[in-house]
Amino acid sequence: MTDPRDRAEGAPTDVPDPAVPPVTSPVTAPPQGMLPARERRRFSVERGLVRVIATCGIIAIGTALAAILGSQDVSAWIIGLVVSATSVVLAGLLWSSRQL
Repeated sequence: MTDPRDRAEGAPTDVPDPAVPPVTSPVTAPPQGMLPARERRRFSVERGLVRVIATCGIIAIGTALAAILGSQDVSAWIIGLVVSATSVVLAGLLWSSRQL
C-alpha cells in the first residue's frame, strides 16, 4: 500500500463521495427538449385549438411590431419585411413543435 502522505492534496480516492450524486449514462436518459415529455398525447382537437391560439399570438406580435416601427417613421417596405420575416420564423417554430 502507498503511504497517504505521499499522495498529493486533492487527489481522487477509490471511495466515492456520498455528497456527489452518481453520474448517469446519457444512454439511459431519454432525450428531452426545453419542455418535459408528456405522459399522454393531446387530442387532435386540442392540438388544433392550441395551434390556432398560438397563430393568433403570432399575428398579434406582428401587429405590435408594425405599430412600433410605424410610429418611428420607418419605411413601409422595411416594416413589411421585418413583420413577415418574424411571422415566418415564429410560425415555423410553432408548427414544427412536437409538443403541441
